[in-house]
Amino acid sequence: MRPPTQYNQEIGTEADNEPDPRLGAMMICTRLAGRAVIRVVGRCNEAQENENLDLSNCQLMQVPDAVYHLMRHTELKTCDLSDNVITKIPPKFAAKFNLITDLNLSHNQMSKLPDECAEMGSLQRLDISHNTFISLPNCIFKIPKLRYLNASNNHIVDIEIECLQEAPSLESVDLTNNPIAPRIHEQLSNINTIRISVSPREKEDWEDLTI
Repeated sequence: MRPPTQYNQEIGTEADNEPDPRLGAMMICTRLAGRAVIRVVGRCNEAQENENLDLSNCQLMQVPDAVYHLMRHTELKTCDLSDNVITKIPPKFAAKFNLITDLNLSHNQMSKLPDECAEMGSLQRLDISHNTFISLPNCIFKIPKLRYLNASNNHIVDIEIECLQEAPSLESVDLTNNPIAPRIHEQLSNINTIRISVSPREKEDWEDLTI
């Protein structure tokens, strides 16, 4: 019968030979991250040719600094950042991409926009649908040439009606599938200078009560 110390040595050796179960997951994550980087660089190269930057579905949590560097000599017309997991865009985004006419930020996790977006003087179309906004950012109302806004499928409850009406160029706003407060819903229905789409208002519980 072998002494206990020998068993301990063998057990230790076997444990040392067992692969770390986390290693496989780490390798997969690294491989996926590498593919994402290659995809981003490739799309930046394409944008240098056609002036349309498409970074949709690139697993981005933010706009990488490398993108600003690669695009520094390109006057972009459009930018698509949809279908990522971006929570915010930095103030410098508006400064670097202030010539784009179409910006798609849909299907992300944003709840606000930097005030600097008001300085995007060429922007005509903005899509912030399928995010986590609870109100429309004030900067949107100040974008001078913005004509079309899609803010559907958010969590928007309140809207500054006066600011909305004073927006310089807004023609169409999509607010469908938002839990807009009844008071705001009614005020929106009275606006006739902008085409506004909203979902039918759901009655409050107390409105269904009969006296």
